[in-house]
Amino acid sequence: MSQEKKKPTFNIIKNNPTDGHKGYGIGALSLENVSPVFVDVEEKRAFVDIGAMHARSEIERRIKFLPNKADVPNGKPYWLVWVTIEQAPTGAYYAGVTACEMTVDKEIRRGYKSLPEHVNRMDKSLKRHIIVDHMDDSSKKVLADFLKSHNEELWNNSSDELKQQLNVSEM
Repeated sequence: MSQEKKKPTFNIIKNNPTDGHKGYGIGALSLENVSPVFVDVEEKRAFVDIGAMHARSEIERRIKFLPNKADVPNGKPYWLVWVTIEQAPTGAYYAGVTACEMTVDKEIRRGYKSLPEHVNRMDKSLKRHIIVDHMDDSSKKVLADFLKSHNEELWNNSSDELKQQLNVSEM
């Protein structure tokens, strides 16, 4: 009579978790409107890799991440930026934008990232925080240009705080 014990699983809640009921899921955050945007510091380009939602982006694959940056002295620098889109009466906008540092050395298959920082920054993005002031100026410009070109309406509806932290003057 060996019955397998049901193991707890992690569920990503989609759509509106309070869809007409007042029970399970009240107050849960939805990951449906968050996207991982990578900024390649050296190549000065930004791109979306949805695999980063589960630490399985092209950059992260086949890499063992170490908790000490000094252990990866020749790592290529990246910023992983969590971007959350929110709908307002005036239209959709970039509501949460938070950046995390990451370095990757493909040759030795090692990298540096702080997993707690990545998780906490995703959470902050979901909660509509803007945390990009620690990024280098060149990467801020790349990110700002990417967000503008991705959807200019979203950019125009976004907060002055986001534009100021990305060192972008009003148009």
